[in-house]
Amino acid sequence: MSDKIDEAMSLVAKRLKEERRKAGLTQLELSMRAGVSQNMIAYIERGDRNPALRTVMKICNALNIRLSDLLNDIESPKESKGREDIKEEIRDLLGRL
Repeated sequence: MSDKIDEAMSLVAKRLKEERRKAGLTQLELSMRAGVSQNMIAYIERGDRNPALRTVMKICNALNIRLSDLLNDIESPKESKGREDIKEEIRDLLGRL
């Protein structure tokens, strides 16, 4: 499960960097707009830090993007199994009774 979380955080970091570049901002400019240190922006983009939700929201606001834009297509570990997979597991468990 940790691998999926790490993968998701890496994708969020990559998307933040892409959005910053698309906006034509340097890390310093983004940090000033978001009220977050330039070092934190760099740490996040490199994947060295997992920012708090509050920090991500500040950055999204400064980039004029929605939080959901960063999270699109990221599968939550809890959602990794489809409904049919869960039904099959239940059938299997009931069959063992």
